[in-house]
Amino acid sequence: MKRDGSEETSTAVMQKTPIILSKPPAERSKQPPTPTAPATPPTPAPLEKPIVLMKPREEGKGPAATASASTPEGTAPPPPAAPAPPKGEKEGQRPTQPVYQIQNRGMGTAAPAAMDPVVGQAKLLPPERMKHSIKLVDDQMNWCDSAIEYLLDQTDVLVVGVLGLQGTGKSMVMSLLSANTPEEDQRAYVFRAQSAEMKERGGNQTSGIDFFITQERIVFLDTQPILSPSILDHLINNDRKLPPEYSLPHTYVEMQSLQIAAFLFTVCHVVIVVQDWFTDLSLYRFLQTAEMVKPSTPSPSHESSSSSGSDEGTEYYPHLVFLQNKARREDFCPRKLRQMHLMIDQLMAHSHLRYKGTLSMLQCNVFPGLPPDFLDSEVNLFLMPFMDSEAESETPPRAGPGSSPLFSLLPGYRGHPSFQSLVSKLRSQVMSMARPQLSHTILTEKNWFHYAARIWDGVKKSSALAEYSRLLA
Repeated sequence: MKRDGSEETSTAVMQKTPIILSKPPAERSKQPPTPTAPATPPTPAPLEKPIVLMKPREEGKGPAATASASTPEGTAPPPPAAPAPPKGEKEGQRPTQPVYQIQNRGMGTAAPAAMDPVVGQAKLLPPERMKHSIKLVDDQMNWCDSAIEYLLDQTDVLVVGVLGLQGTGKSMVMSLLSANTPEEDQRAYVFRAQSAEMKERGGNQTSGIDFFITQERIVFLDTQPILSPSILDHLINNDRKLPPEYSLPHTYVEMQSLQIAAFLFTVCHVVIVVQDWFTDLSLYRFLQTAEMVKPSTPSPSHESSSSSGSDEGTEYYPHLVFLQNKARREDFCPRKLRQMHLMIDQLMAHSHLRYKGTLSMLQCNVFPGLPPDFLDSEVNLFLMPFMDSEAESETPPRAGPGSSPLFSLLPGYRGHPSFQSLVSKLRSQVMSMARPQLSHTILTEKNWFHYAARIWDGVKKSSALAEYSRLLA
């Protein structure tokens, strides 16, 4: 009976092995022992997915080619035949290939044009660096389109404009804020400063509006001098030379200046007003007039219908910074500084321009001994000394024979920080200012250019400016 039982078990084993060998059609020269039979089915299950993903992507490799040849379904390499080979192929041969193959699959599905190395390198290159300024508005007050070649489709942009009388140093200030240093030759500045020949004949170097953009995506707009009838009379009374082009009627000259100022008040985040002496009341009258004729901020129809009716909340006004250039030592006196802030605050009290609260000389450590609440009403005022004052301070007066030799080694007292230090502080203050939206939609650099072109065309055709010039005539 025992032998019969053993025979039954042996016959059962013999009956099971042919059934297992008859399932795969591929002929394998492996022995079919009973312990390995139950262990083989669970192993291919987790490896079926990598092999399914690999087969159509690895057409040129040896293992994949032989595997496809061993199956009758995979003799041809079309993708639909790929799911059949996993059942009888070699399992643990490429354990790390799924990650590599998935990356290749993403690269293979891309369009051939997108994989062009020239196009790929062009996308990685930084934007073209400007060497000098170009015209945004020419001397005939016509718009120029050459600046759009330097603009990108990104929204992180700051626009800084400048206004000021003739010879106050507008171009020099804009060059130092944008790309140049005080040690460089002024003839190499991105905005050409007034030459000696131009000073002799009383002319201005900049005409129209000049454009320059930095690698930090900050747009600088340098402008021609602002002139009005009161300013012209003041220049004549102070024996200042005037160029021949200013012999035109005062109404035409003021119209050009108002157009430029109204344009900057609409398309700039920051407008710097440069003056070289404190202060000209006609300059503040001009700023208030330009604010009055400034174009209104365009708004969509659906936003205008749902607005609360407050024009102050929807109208855009830029930051206004008063730069006192060529300041003397006594201008840095705390008492004089308080008087200057108080006077500007009183003159601009009825203005909607953001002339206070965004720039502070006390917070940037220009006056380390003054408390933060020293000024009752601090406006956006910054003092810059003469640029040539550094050369004068290099040879300070030496101490007397009876004084300590230590004091003879100290530099002379200037009453203010160095010119380079003040330029750096002003640059950091201007570049860190808030960048509010110029319109009710977020503008990219190129969108800003088209928006500015539309605003300039509207300024030239402004009915408010036309009516104002008619009243002056």
